[in-house]
Order: sequence, then C-alpha cells, then structure tokens
Amino acid sequence: MVDIERVYEEHFITVYRYVLSLSRNQHIAEEVTQETFFKALKSAGSFRGDCSLSVWLCQIAKNTYLKHREKTKRTDGLKEKLKGGAHAGEGPEPALVNKEASKRIPRFLHDMDEPYKEVFSLRTFGELPFNDIAELFGKSENWARVTYFRAKAKIKEALEHEDEM
Repeated sequence: MVDIERVYEEHFITVYRYVLSLSRNQHIAEEVTQETFFKALKSAGSFRGDCSLSVWLCQIAKNTYLKHREKTKRTDGLKEKLKGGAHAGEGPEPALVNKEASKRIPRFLHDMDEPYKEVFSLRTFGELPFNDIAELFGKSENWARVTYFRAKAKIKEALEHEDEM
C-alpha cells in the first residue's frame, strides 16, 4: 500500500512546478496537480517502477493537463469575445502595451521546435532538475543540459534578431 500523504508531501512541488511550466497559470497548475494526485491514488497499483515516482506523477500530470486544456479550449474563444480583450475599467491602450510586452518571449517559445520548447519550459518555469527532465524523455542528463542550452541560445538569437529590425 502506498502512503499517499508521504508521496504528496515529497512530490507535490515537483508536480506543481511541472504543471505550472506547461500551463503558466497558478490556478490551473493547482487544479491539475490535485487531480494528478487523485488519479495517482486511484491507479497506484499500476505503477510498475520503470521510472522514478516523480516522473510517473509528471506523466499523469501532463496527460491530465492536456485533457484539461482540450476541455477549456472550446470555451476560451467565447470568453475572450465576451471580455472584449481588455480589462474591466481600462481602455485598450494599457491592455495592448501589456499584451505586447508579455508576448515577446512566449512567442519565440511557441514557435520553437520540440524538444527544445518543452525542455526549456520544464527547466525555466517548472524548475525541474536536469536528471528529472532526462527521465521524462528517456534520455541522458547530458542530453537534457545540451537541449536546454541550445533552446536558450535559440531564444537569445531570436530576441537579438528582432531587436535589429
């Protein structure tokens, strides 16, 4: 029998940071993390030990997040139309300025090829150690490090190229 309280205490922050790196939203990360541990409790008997427990939990979290994103994808367009794109009580100018400032780096990330995008997000936003990232991909820790630094170089190059224009 798995001691779920111990597992939760030991792995919560890793799973939460991983989901936060995927969603970039604290509320979604909290919700998906809670659902991840619920699913892990229900399927604890299916853990074969092929990987570390944190990697198994992150795999559950990734699948849970993707399902959550798919469910909310349909309603996001409608919500944005209802809001009108700006925050209540302010004109369009502050919203446009903040929108442009906040889009710059994520735009490069969005266009980046895999696995660079995911490795960079896991390391930067999820604060996962390289050995956990390597386990998620079934690769070596060195591979994770090299992939992360290549992604970082690609973003830096794209930012410099954009500034030249």
